[in-house]
Amino acid sequence: MKNLFFIFLGGGVGSIARYLMSFYTQKLWTVNSFPMGTFVVNIAGCLLIGFLTSYFLKADHYLKYFLITGFCGGFTTFSAFSVENYSLWQNQEYTTLFLYVFLSLILGFGAVILGMKTQELI
Repeated sequence: MKNLFFIFLGGGVGSIARYLMSFYTQKLWTVNSFPMGTFVVNIAGCLLIGFLTSYFLKADHYLKYFLITGFCGGFTTFSAFSVENYSLWQNQEYTTLFLYVFLSLILGFGAVILGMKTQELI
C-alpha cells in the first residue's frame, strides 16, 4: 500500500513536470507544426527512465516506485514504451519487438481517430 502512495505522488509531480516542460518548450522552440514540446518530453523521459531503471535494477526501494512508475509514468508513457522495447531487444525477441512497435503506433493512431470520430457523433 505504501508503494501505491509513492506512485501516486510521483505521478502527480511527473504530470505537472510534463505540462510545464511541454508548454515552455513549445513556446520557446517552435518548428512549424512539429510538436516540439511533446517530442522533448518523450526523449527526456526515455533518457530518465533508462538511467533510473539501470540504477534501481535490483533495488526494491520506495524511490523506485516514486521515480520510475510514478514520475516517469506521469511524465510520459512513451518512456515506459521505450524501456519495454529495449527489454524485448535485449532478450532478442525481435518479432515481438517489431509487432509491439508497429501495432502500438498504428492501432494507437487509429484509436485516436476512432475516438475523435465517435465524439463527433455524440
